[in-house]
This record gives sequence, C-alpha cells and structure tokens, in this order.
Amino acid sequence: MPHPSSHLHPEPSTTLHLAPHPEWVEWDRAWTRHIVTLTGRTDLTVVVAPGAGGGAPACFYPATGRVEVDATHIGAPDITNPRRAGHKKVVATAYGLLVHEAGHATHSRWTAPPGTPPIIAAVADLLEESRAEGRHRARRRGDRRWLRHTVQTLITTDDAPVDDAWHAAQLAGLLLARVDARILTGKDVTAVRAAVTAVLGRKRLAQLRDIWRQAHTVEDTDAETMIDLAWRWCRLLGIDPTSRPAVPTADEGHFAGTLAAALGDFLAVAAGLTPAAYTAHRIVEQHGTPAHWTLRDPTDAEQHAARRLAVRLRQARTSTLEPATRPSAIPPGRLRTRAAITADAQRAAGQLPSAQPWQQRATLPPHKPTLRLAVLVDVSGSMTAFAEPMSSAAWILANAARRTDATVTTIAFGETVTLLVPPHARPAQVQQMTANDGYERFTDAVKLADHLLQLRHRGSVRMLAVVSDGWFGEHLEPAQRLITTLARSGCAVLWLHPDDRFCHTYEHTTTVTVTNPIEAIDVIADAAVTALTQA
Repeated sequence: MPHPSSHLHPEPSTTLHLAPHPEWVEWDRAWTRHIVTLTGRTDLTVVVAPGAGGGAPACFYPATGRVEVDATHIGAPDITNPRRAGHKKVVATAYGLLVHEAGHATHSRWTAPPGTPPIIAAVADLLEESRAEGRHRARRRGDRRWLRHTVQTLITTDDAPVDDAWHAAQLAGLLLARVDARILTGKDVTAVRAAVTAVLGRKRLAQLRDIWRQAHTVEDTDAETMIDLAWRWCRLLGIDPTSRPAVPTADEGHFAGTLAAALGDFLAVAAGLTPAAYTAHRIVEQHGTPAHWTLRDPTDAEQHAARRLAVRLRQARTSTLEPATRPSAIPPGRLRTRAAITADAQRAAGQLPSAQPWQQRATLPPHKPTLRLAVLVDVSGSMTAFAEPMSSAAWILANAARRTDATVTTIAFGETVTLLVPPHARPAQVQQMTANDGYERFTDAVKLADHLLQLRHRGSVRMLAVVSDGWFGEHLEPAQRLITTLARSGCAVLWLHPDDRFCHTYEHTTTVTVTNPIEAIDVIADAAVTALTQA
C-alpha cells in the first residue's frame, strides 16, 4: 500500500484536525496568504502545528479546504520569518510539502466513486502523486526545486520493504513516474530503475510506464479515467482488487532486498548523506535515544594495546603463495618494448640503464588481506559487567585499525542502536558506555554493520564480533537467520559470552566464554589474526 503521505483524499473528520497551535499562529497566517499565490484559490486555510498532517508529513482535506503541515519539518517557530520570501530556503523541506499539497488542492479535484475497492483507490492515489506534481510544475516551473527537494520526506524505505512485484510497481509509481513528470531526473533514479527492472522485467515496467504517462494527461476532475488506470495497473500485476491481497512485509531476519537498498541509496543522496550515514540516522530516528556514554582519556595500557594489536595485524598474511609478474633487467621473460626503448636511450646518453625491459613470472609472498571488523556490544542490563572492558576494546580496535589496512566499526545495541565508532574513525577519547537498557535490537545492529562494512560481499576478510549473552526473546530466530546468512557469505562470526550459564548459543558462530571481561579484547585480537592468516 502507498505510504500514509500519499493519502490525498482522507474522509472528513474533525478528529483528524488539530487545533491551531498558539506558537505557530504567524506561520498559519503567512502560509494561508501565500497559498493563494500557489493555487489561485482564496478558500484554503493552512495550519502548521506539531503532529499536523493526519499521520503524514502534510495533508490536504478537500471537504474543508484545509492544508496541514507538520511543524516537525520546520523545527522552531522563530527559525525564520515566514512573511519574508527568503524563508523558503531556510525551511526548504516544509515549504516543499506546502507546494506539494498546493498541487493537490489545485489539480486533485476528483474523488474515488463510492464502492471503489480500497486497493484500486490506493493505486489511483499513487498515480495522482506524480500527476498533480507534474501539473503544478507546468503551471509554476520555479516550484520544481521545492518539489524535488521534498520527495525524500514523502517517501520512506517502508515503501519497498521486500522484492516483489507490488512493491516494485509502487516504487516505480513514486519515483520513476516523477521523472516523466519532470520533477526528478533520470540520473536521480538510476539505481532505483535498475532494481525495479530486475524485479518486474523490462516489458512489464514499460507497460506500467504507459499507465502513469497516460495518467499525466488526465483532466483534474476525471475520476473515471484514473480509476480505470488503477484497474489496469492491478491486472498487469496479477492482483485481484476485490479481495485484499496479502502484501508481504519485511522480515527482520532478512537483510534489505534490492528494492530497499536502492531506495535507501536514493534517499541518502537526496538528504546529502552517505548510504551508511543515512541508515544510521534512520535507525536512531526510528528507535529513539542512543546509548549513553561519558568521555575519558585512554590509559597507558590501552595505548600500548592499540600499538600491539596494530603490529599483529600488520604481520598477519594469508597462507597461499600467489602467482604474479615482476620486471627484470635481463632475460628470460617477455620483452617490454617501451622499457627496452628507454634502456637504449639511457645507454646512448651515457647513462647507466635503470629501465627493466623484461617481465618475468614469479611467485610472490602471500598478500596482506584487508580486514573488515564489526564489533557489536550489548548494552542491555544483563551486560553491565562488560560495559567497561568493551568501551576500552572499542577504542583500542579503532585506533589499531588506523595503523593498518583494517577497517573497524563499533556499534552498541540495546533499546536503540548507536554507532559508537564509524569506519575509518580514530576517536581521541574512550567512550565509557553504560549497560542498563531493557531489551536488545540486535537485528538492526547487524544490518547497520553490514551496511557500513559490506559484510556479505566477498573480496575481503570479514568478521562480526558480538559481545552478548544472546538472549533476545522473540527475536532469537530472526537473529539466527541473519547470522546464518553472514556465515554462508564467508563472514566469520565470533560470539563472546559472559561467564554466565544463562546464555544462548547460535549456530554458525565461534563462541567463546570469557571468564574475565577484560580478556575480551585479547580474544577478538586472536580471532581477527586467525581469520587473516586462514583467508
């Protein structure tokens, strides 16, 4: 189903309308005056308030001529003066939402007839998104910048949780259709187009495109044609609208599919973030307050441990000799013409030749592989004894990694997921964590680690090190599925149990019971070096 922000025609209900907020009255007045310019209508009212929008970032209520914008996307009422033209740049996302709803207020002048199946109405609303924006852009070309800017707010990764035809078509209707409406560019959606094509196939995607391009030509009041196009959409996808389809939802025990990954990358670029940073931000935004810690300077012992670990990582090599080539000044071998000419020129100039015109086969020492190590620290109440040593371990690993080719990230997981040490970071101080959360979001932590370090992608030595008692309640099975997926992709999984009989052991892991929590850093170091030498 489309995201709640796509609900264009909610049923009139006073329970959905928030009372104007006294701190946002100036915004209500300013934007109510301004929407006349955007729409040409004088019968509209704009309300800006925290929580406005009927559960969406913004919403238009046709029956009452009311536009609501959630003030969360502005911040504080005194952030700028809404009466001045320059305020648009300060609150570009919120202003884009206002423009989006103005497009609906002007061009979405139809409603689904009574008795329309909910699925058909939802698809028609999906098609209306790009149709209304395209019509608004044609009338006010300068507003394209605001509509393009706010797409990231109207769409979330929940719009494509799994790789199936329904969600691929929905993603196409939300993003690819906006390219034909000239809101987005083809370059914006390159990854999304590839993912949608992989799921739907070129032929079916082309047929869907014909539908939304026809929708873009429909008159503002032509409900019949919009509904007919929605029926065509469902028939093409093999969906019976008369019985509500069982639309699959994301399984927390599975990593993100092709659609979700492509959509995440699109949203990250739109937000001006890297995909990993966007994922981290979204996880924290979804699950609340991050883990707590205080800062302290590293001890001499911690600094020594970081140097010692760096030495061990630098010395580690794989065990397989590798064929290669090397240059030589004398035969045998393959003649390198350019180097031979250079050597002749050097001799003619009376110089000692330095060029090596021959290339010989050789067997070189094993290469030093790149280690990608993700350390996940359980900060729930049962792990209180491990909080101090693992805070130390996080600092040691991050600093040792900067001295080698290794890439290390440290993530705390409890009631939320917190990125403690990003990849390639070298924190100057130790983050001293506390462990008192009531439950654990382990699966989210694993997915973030995978996103940061590409743990499922071959080509490097990868390891996931988890410090936890492993008891995740109803999430045990999803956790096991993620671990199994990593192990089968070649990522080693090291699990460090506290010295406690109440621990859960997972399959496909190297599980070690640590009698003294301070030993955790040594166990991780030993396992990392072993993984390197056996790669």
